[in-house]
Amino acid sequence: MKNTLLLLRELNNDDLDWFAKHGKLRKLTNGDTLIYEGQPISALYFILSGALSVRLTSIEDRELARVSSGEIVGEISFVDDQMPIATVVAIADVMILEIPRFHLTKKLSQDLGFASRFYLGISACLADRMRGTVGRLGYGVEVVLNERFDLLEPDDLELVRTKFRWLVERSGASQETGFKAGI
Repeated sequence: MKNTLLLLRELNNDDLDWFAKHGKLRKLTNGDTLIYEGQPISALYFILSGALSVRLTSIEDRELARVSSGEIVGEISFVDDQMPIATVVAIADVMILEIPRFHLTKKLSQDLGFASRFYLGISACLADRMRGTVGRLGYGVEVVLNERFDLLEPDDLELVRTKFRWLVERSGASQETGFKAGI
């Protein structure tokens, strides 16, 4: 699931400008670790291109998931202010937009409209992730999983895709790498 779309659906153009202005582009190459299980992180990350592996390294170095362009990582630790429960490693060349926790927390405390839109979008991301987890694990019940994209009208889906491409361009990632955002 491209959870960034769920967040971007809620944000307005000024919010996207803020992310582009306060975010920092960061390149990772295959094998680079973005997040270490059990170690604090100081940012929220938008994956602009490439792919990462989410792994449990403390048990048996087992891959839990793969995330790619259009996903957010670090949102759980951002919301609950706890240590990450997984390690996130690049499995290809990756470009991320890193939003420092300090700047984001300050913005959330000073701009209630932004905070409302941000937390509504993050809630949709986390709810979607939880539904996917319950669906995969089963828990003895049959869960019907809908792609959140199915819930969007085609015009709305195109709008959030356009917002993502705009975020990529405004952050300077398209100039930096020459890539075009595709989600």
